[in-house]
Amino acid sequence: MFIDEATIKVKAGKGGDGCVAFRREKFVPRGGPAGGDGGDGGHVVLRSTSRLSTLTHFRFQPEQKAEKGRQGEGSNCTGRTGRDLVLDVPAGTLVYDAETGELLHDFNAPDMEFCVAQGGQGGRGNAHFKSSTNRAPRFAEDGTEGQSMTLNLRLKLLADVGLVGFPNAGKSTLIARISAARPKIADYPFTTLQPNLGVVDLGDFDSFVVADIPGLIEGAHEGHGLGDRFLRHIERTKILVHLVDLSDESGRDPVGDYEVITNELSCFSHELVEKPCLVAGSKIDAMQDPGRLEALKAHCATLGISFQAISSVTGQGLDSLLRETGRRVREARQAERVPPAGGTDPNQVNHSSTGGTESVE
Repeated sequence: MFIDEATIKVKAGKGGDGCVAFRREKFVPRGGPAGGDGGDGGHVVLRSTSRLSTLTHFRFQPEQKAEKGRQGEGSNCTGRTGRDLVLDVPAGTLVYDAETGELLHDFNAPDMEFCVAQGGQGGRGNAHFKSSTNRAPRFAEDGTEGQSMTLNLRLKLLADVGLVGFPNAGKSTLIARISAARPKIADYPFTTLQPNLGVVDLGDFDSFVVADIPGLIEGAHEGHGLGDRFLRHIERTKILVHLVDLSDESGRDPVGDYEVITNELSCFSHELVEKPCLVAGSKIDAMQDPGRLEALKAHCATLGISFQAISSVTGQGLDSLLRETGRRVREARQAERVPPAGGTDPNQVNHSSTGGTESVE
């Protein structure tokens, strides 16, 4: 089951209470107070991993608690610190404060860690409170409560290339042909009900990740069809490949299909429309009217957009499409490696309360 949103409650461990104790040993008269401190409570830490691609594991465990610190003991023995609770989330997860809506952290890469709740401090034992006027204190501090938060987790898949288009435009067939992904393929609309990821191997240790999302129709931003809730999974992509069905079976105008999907992308996010885009006219093996191909090709030429005619069934045009896509991905990766002017990323935000630093897209 693909779950890309989850709401969880996290609570850090409570600090252990300080101890009230006195040293009583033979030949040691008036040993004095010897109560140890309580141990600190465990933190709640989120850690991104590439081994997960869904938030399903939080579906039946919406509440997570770290371990409490142990109580202090006599002979000035400090209680054990509570173990941190480390929760794995898929790389690409955004963490929001459910109450304020504030973005706390963006896990835009694997192997990142972020502390979302600090454990409580252990209380001081009575040994800390002895003085010249109070030589036998019979009180100690209680440990403080750990932080608790309600978090909204939203997953945006990490991919280099996003496939968009009408339902049944051939996106699933394409990703199955060029990668090891095995999405469900059928001859009816909305076969794809959840995003699929595939790794395309270009040889010479060069590859890229492609994401296939459920198809869009006119009015998707208003909830028509499956809506546009899956579009956020291509917001991180470097380029978009827009598949347009050229076969006569669709009964639609290819140029009109392109404009409809472009409008839906614009209604969802203007940044999606500004992403580098390739247009692939699919199903040319089932095309009977060459005028459909020529009209879409001329429209792309007018807009200055690269166009490829392909057939995922026969493999025609796929090599050219993959070479062009790989070249665009390499250019985008190279551009990301260039440091920003001034040496400081203006999007770096420091959260002093949790000691984390995030990069907000």
